[in-house]
Amino acid sequence: MDTGTNYEVKDLSLTSQGKNNIELAELNMGALLEVKKRFEREKPLKGIRVGLALHVTKETAVLVRTLSAGGADVAITGCNPLSTQDDVAAALADDGVKVWAYKGETREDYYRYIGNVIETKPQITIDDGCDLVSEIHKNHPQLIQDIICGCEETTTGIIRLQAMEADNALKYPMIAVNDNKTKHMVDNYYGTGQSTVDGILRATNVLFAGKTVVVSGYGSCGKGVAQRAKGLGANVLITEVDSFRALQAVYDGFRVMRMKDAAQLGDIFVTVTGNKHIIRVEHMKRMKNGAILANSGHFDNELQLDALEQASQSRRSVRPFMEEYILEGKKIFVLGEGRLINLASAEGHPSEVMSTSFCGQSLACEYGAKNKGKLPNKVLQLPEELDNEIASLQLSAMGTEIDDLTQEQADYLNSWEEGT
Repeated sequence: MDTGTNYEVKDLSLTSQGKNNIELAELNMGALLEVKKRFEREKPLKGIRVGLALHVTKETAVLVRTLSAGGADVAITGCNPLSTQDDVAAALADDGVKVWAYKGETREDYYRYIGNVIETKPQITIDDGCDLVSEIHKNHPQLIQDIICGCEETTTGIIRLQAMEADNALKYPMIAVNDNKTKHMVDNYYGTGQSTVDGILRATNVLFAGKTVVVSGYGSCGKGVAQRAKGLGANVLITEVDSFRALQAVYDGFRVMRMKDAAQLGDIFVTVTGNKHIIRVEHMKRMKNGAILANSGHFDNELQLDALEQASQSRRSVRPFMEEYILEGKKIFVLGEGRLINLASAEGHPSEVMSTSFCGQSLACEYGAKNKGKLPNKVLQLPEELDNEIASLQLSAMGTEIDDLTQEQADYLNSWEEGT
């Protein structure tokens, strides 16, 4: 481990490769680079300390550079023990960024690093999963009076924040970046769909064609995973607790059933719900010999791994990110320790997808700074015009032009008098 005053990373000798990967990410993040150019001119975050708990990937490094260009003093750590790209962490440290992260963090290091970010006294927090916000509220409430706002990246974090708001426990404004159309309808759907399948393939090299894939949860992430698995020739089953989402799945051509029934049929299982114990030992005992379990929800507790450990006769690693459990004489394979498989064994979402997500984070920080002291201590959404601005930036980066309304069309949309 390489350690300095403001960093702790696995290996600084990886710096060159990290910078190459960041450069490749920038090539496909044109929308975010446009925000960066404006931030360099206007310095909307000048003098503001921003603390991040995000996946430390090449795309996140471009976000860090964007915030820094806007004048922010940035400190970052990971939000998942297996998601850090060590070469990127090294590159950030070499750039002088405050960074504490490595792939395979112990639980102790994970929370120590979050503590390091908190010690920088962030005035804006950026979170993926709400661990940073939760730690501040539970253990460092004295910092809250100086916090302008926070920004949350993912569905799981939004669920936790809404619970905090319902309990009157949320003490500073939180902007639900995940709820931007340009985030959850792009990142969750296209990004999670592709990167989850990518992670499973890298971990197993399994053939999807002809397999039965069980997807638990049919929100934006589940829709994306189901569609990509179907595109590879898999037979896809959906499990859900939400009636409307289950209905959508049926209308999209998928079979919907209870997990206890799907457990007997599935070859590959993917959880993407944001809830806990979606696949329990009672389900695992009904599975085929050789069943593969993966999770792309934020936390590893979507799979009941503690109970699996206790019930299993043995456990061993058979290849990187693939562990074999013997349960009642059958082999059950768990990928990536049950953590985000798209980041544990793969590289997360493609750069194009993260460009719009991180435009949302950047503009949310700017929005919070501009409205300092004016926002309620609630879970908030960015104004729709900012969301549409992000979409326009991405279209421009892709070289795509769209039509404008004529004055006649605009007048028609704003009138009620003209009809049949």
